[in-house]
Amino acid sequence: MLLCCLNAAAQTAGWDRQSSGTLAWLHSVYFLNQNRGWAVGSKGTLLVTNDGGKSWQPHSSSTRDVIRDIFFIDEHNGWTVCEVNEYELKEKDDPRAYLMRTTDSGETWQRIEIEGLDVDARFTRVVFSRGGRGWVFGEAGLIYSTRDGGLTWTRLESPTRHLLLGGTFIDDDRGWLVGAGATIIQTSDGGETWYQSRLPQTALNPVRFEAASFINNRTGWAVGSEGAIFRTDNGGRSWLRQNSGVSADLYDVKFIDGREGWAVGAEGTVVHTTDGGLSWTKQISATTHPLERVFIADRAHGWAVGFGGTIVVQGTAETPRLSSKP
Repeated sequence: MLLCCLNAAAQTAGWDRQSSGTLAWLHSVYFLNQNRGWAVGSKGTLLVTNDGGKSWQPHSSSTRDVIRDIFFIDEHNGWTVCEVNEYELKEKDDPRAYLMRTTDSGETWQRIEIEGLDVDARFTRVVFSRGGRGWVFGEAGLIYSTRDGGLTWTRLESPTRHLLLGGTFIDDDRGWLVGAGATIIQTSDGGETWYQSRLPQTALNPVRFEAASFINNRTGWAVGSEGAIFRTDNGGRSWLRQNSGVSADLYDVKFIDGREGWAVGAEGTVVHTTDGGLSWTKQISATTHPLERVFIADRAHGWAVGFGGTIVVQGTAETPRLSSKP
């Protein structure tokens, strides 16, 4: 009976809604610590908080275009990925995609054009290593990299033409990108060469991978369509499917160590594991809107954002009441 009570309490552990003050579709969230963070989305929406999300304030992003992603290298230097609506292009030769850069903690933002970029190209994400090397990627397997903090960007050869939707780098050399068509590609030289990962044949339709999270150069997870979660323990050379317990599409995943992690997705879905993904528990998220991105600062501080200005924050589970009855 004790085990039953503890399991029921775990199911009640959930996420609380925060007031964002906007109905914009929020596409990304990034925190520097437990207090200071940003959320970005449609129509140039840029929100900032200095109190862990208890209050969110709109801030000028210097654009009215969609902001797909935000990433900070350190307290001062950050990047956003922006996309122009094709119906709002001033000239047919104007690029659809561009980056914005800040060097003053997000107070001001400067538009950065990538030289030689196809006008119809679109990016989805930008990631940086702790060493300051960066990668931006998106449609048709497009990958660009910078070695000078984003001043210049170089196109990399890609082994895929599939849409790339997520990825992570643990240092300047080792990284993984995932996307449509069950795509998982990996590099050990910063993207100069890439290798395709092998996946077990578990379904007729290939998984559309949305995100990946690695804790070291061997152990990582990738999530995607219809509740798919895969784990690797050999750096991505092979993957095994885990049972997420949900059928909703999963859009993002974050692990803080080899045991504990969270994934979020459609219909307000949040799942949590404390055993490396051997078992996943569904958590109450206080929303039915899609949750597109999650950021975990530490075990007790996490945020997820999504459709309709939705921002949810990790709540505190109630202390379970233990029954004295057999």
